[in-house]
Amino acid sequence: MASSAEHGSSTPGADREFHFGLVAGEASGDILGAGLIRALKKRYPKARFSGIGGPLMIAEGMHSLFPMERLSVMGLVEVLGRLRELFGIRNALVRHFERDRPDVFIGIDAPDFNLRLERPLKARGIPTVHYVSPSVWAWRQGRIKTIRKSVDTMLTLFPFETAFYERHGMQARCVGHPLADELPLTPRTQAARERLGLPDDRPVITVMPGSRGGEVSRIGPVFCETMVRIATQRPDVVFVIPAVNAQRRAQIEALLESLSASLDVRLIDGQSRTAMEASDVILLASGTATLEAMLLKKPMVVAYRLAVITYWIMKRLIKVPWVSLPNLLAGRELVPELIQKAAVPDRLASAVVARLRPEAADALRETFTEIHRQLRRDASEQAADAVSELMQARRAHD
Repeated sequence: MASSAEHGSSTPGADREFHFGLVAGEASGDILGAGLIRALKKRYPKARFSGIGGPLMIAEGMHSLFPMERLSVMGLVEVLGRLRELFGIRNALVRHFERDRPDVFIGIDAPDFNLRLERPLKARGIPTVHYVSPSVWAWRQGRIKTIRKSVDTMLTLFPFETAFYERHGMQARCVGHPLADELPLTPRTQAARERLGLPDDRPVITVMPGSRGGEVSRIGPVFCETMVRIATQRPDVVFVIPAVNAQRRAQIEALLESLSASLDVRLIDGQSRTAMEASDVILLASGTATLEAMLLKKPMVVAYRLAVITYWIMKRLIKVPWVSLPNLLAGRELVPELIQKAAVPDRLASAVVARLRPEAADALRETFTEIHRQLRRDASEQAADAVSELMQARRAHD
């Protein structure tokens, strides 16, 4: 699909000083925002950008009115403690964009904050784009009414999300996933093993119990016992556990020290992608890491445990049959999902060992590669095209 970036100055209005409002709330949004700004600058060399962004967006020339970290709040208690500040930031942004109207406003992820900002901006006649769909297709589907009042165009990362919005009469466009653009179609397993100093003649299992303390405390002990059971069946296995920070490393070390068995475990700092690329099989907590594992063409076993009350509530709200992105993207079960009571060491170990067979990887590789191709759409350019089209359509209508 040809993007308007290929035409350079032929983009309508390219010689004007367009103003784009953007708000990103966390590091992943900063990456998306920086790519989008670069793509928009190709089309509109005189464009200016204001709102909230991180270091990558600022490096591309954006004027950030507040530090992005002020929006990076997780957890109900933490959010409640910061509500006054968050409301103040949102109201200040509304006033800023009233005084200095953007031609388009783009909220990047952070739906709890951005959808509440987009609604008053849309009501004031400012075209609004939301980049990265909230999981409305999975649970709390009634939110679509609020989204429709807030957003003119939804930019989704996955095709099934676009179909959901179109069924509900909303304009949506799948721009693909930047990770699919970034990762090669063929993983470099041998090179990854060399970087980590791993043997090339032994099976490698990467174990990823999550990035947050609560996740590790719930699923970490289960994963450790699973490793013990795997080692009894496959004593030649090397386990690799990437820790996202010093706190998680200390937490994982404490779990490993409590084990009675002696395992060959390599605990590393960061480098989760390299660890996944080096592996034969990945045992991981459900989350966005399942997408990365799929794009690296790795067999995986997905497990998760929630607090009992949280699980009880979520089970009644979730409207999709799977929780992992590989299964959602394929529309069928490609990888096993062992959730809550099903996430026990014996079942997890059996599933992992079964996927150490070479034919297990061969069976998945073709399907994973096809999904990778579907998601590889040059996301930043596609997003910039959608923003340009909305802006031009609004100008023509006015």
